[in-house]
Amino acid sequence: MSTQHKDDALLEASRVRPTLPPLYKVLLLNDDFTPMEFVVDILQRFFRKDREQATRIMLQVHTHGHGVCGVYTKDVAATKVEQVLHYAKAHQHPLQCVMEEN
Repeated sequence: MSTQHKDDALLEASRVRPTLPPLYKVLLLNDDFTPMEFVVDILQRFFRKDREQATRIMLQVHTHGHGVCGVYTKDVAATKVEQVLHYAKAHQHPLQCVMEEN
């Protein structure tokens, strides 16, 4: 009897699936001062986009006010936001980068 009880407990435990952590979108926000080429550089440097993808996202930022750079776990998204803000400030651009839950 005790063997069957152990088997039932193992069967129940195998049905439980771990939940994935929530994901966050990293967004660049449009402004009237940051050059488009600088935004493309940010997308290539911090988000590993090729030139074509970076240009497409930059145009999305320019025309719609914001663009999605990528979707990451909370810690990675927060790190990317901080990297972009620090880099933009170091180059004297007011570019804003935020994250929001996906």
